[in-house]
Amino acid sequence: MIVSEIKDGIYTIFLQDWDRRLFDELIPLPDGTTYNSYFLFDEKNVLIDTADPVKTEKLFEALKRLNVKKIDYVVSNHSEQDHSGSLPDLISKFPEAKIVVSEKGKKFLTSLLLIPEEKFIVIKDGEVLSIGEKKLRFIEAPWVHWPETILTYEEKNKVLFSCDLFGSHLATSKIYSCENEIYEPAKRYYAEIMMPFRTHIKKHLEKIEKVDIDLIAPSHGPIHNSPPFIIDAYKDWISDNVKNEVVIPYISMHGSVAKMVDYFIDRLTEKGIVVKPFNLSKTDIGQLAISFVDAATVIIASPTVLAGPHPLIFYASYLFKILRPKTKFLSIIGSYAWGTNMVKLLSEMVPSRDIEVLEPIVIKGYPKEDDFDLLDNLAERIYIKHKENKII
Repeated sequence: MIVSEIKDGIYTIFLQDWDRRLFDELIPLPDGTTYNSYFLFDEKNVLIDTADPVKTEKLFEALKRLNVKKIDYVVSNHSEQDHSGSLPDLISKFPEAKIVVSEKGKKFLTSLLLIPEEKFIVIKDGEVLSIGEKKLRFIEAPWVHWPETILTYEEKNKVLFSCDLFGSHLATSKIYSCENEIYEPAKRYYAEIMMPFRTHIKKHLEKIEKVDIDLIAPSHGPIHNSPPFIIDAYKDWISDNVKNEVVIPYISMHGSVAKMVDYFIDRLTEKGIVVKPFNLSKTDIGQLAISFVDAATVIIASPTVLAGPHPLIFYASYLFKILRPKTKFLSIIGSYAWGTNMVKLLSEMVPSRDIEVLEPIVIKGYPKEDDFDLLDNLAERIYIKHKENKII
């Protein structure tokens, strides 16, 4: 763990989970993660967020190391259990503590953790809680990435406690982020968790820009002591700007689709387009999610399995749909032996928004000369679309 003073009377409690490799039984964690809490000493003592239940004893150990005798308030920025899971044990150990939450946060914590209603203090957007010399201002930030989320800003020391916003799944012994090291983990975190809510994040960044911030202290990963770096990265990721990139999630059972993908990659590369293929039988799904952040075009490539796409293609397509990236163009390539309904089934996975579907190419058997001509045409179509939209 890391227990360290970052500002006058403000301490980190970073509980590293070095070996965790899966989050929510869904998200790969190649670099582990941390559960971050922050303790503020003043006339009233405040703990901002708690920890995952597996780290409750470590949290108590950190509080003991800080010689904490009382806790007046626990600010719960976000109700998900990796931040709130220690609350029941904490309020049992410190029964005088009140939990500061949004109205929706109260509802979540009473249902998820069975905390009695009398333990809560409900705050509203812009409300200020004075704890002595320090003052906590609360900023409602729904849908980053749950509807009840708040951010907490400590006015005296200019620290924004942002919970999941600006976070990263990165177990580290460093307190502060290094720009070269944090960019990829932060982008991965954005891609896997925040990307579906980018329109909401745009509005929240407008609020944050009006706040004088010296440190951004998230609840996963290191602290940002250069806030403009991570804020500018988010502005890029949430913008409508895409890059001259084609992402190809694919599966090949007997070589036909692999041949099509290999040929197609060469044709696109010859046109100066960056291609990112992902063999779904081997791919880290988090890397695929990262690639969706900037890609102008996604091409889904699949063999036919019982008249439909391969199940792993269904999974990747559903991921694409729920992450709602800013991709402009989409198409399908694939093959079949005796019959296929692949295009119809995959078309239902296209996000219900403004995305142009280019003519699919689904061939019978192993690709032949005429099939390669079709791939040439699709590559040229993508090149023209990118050029017309000033992506190249």
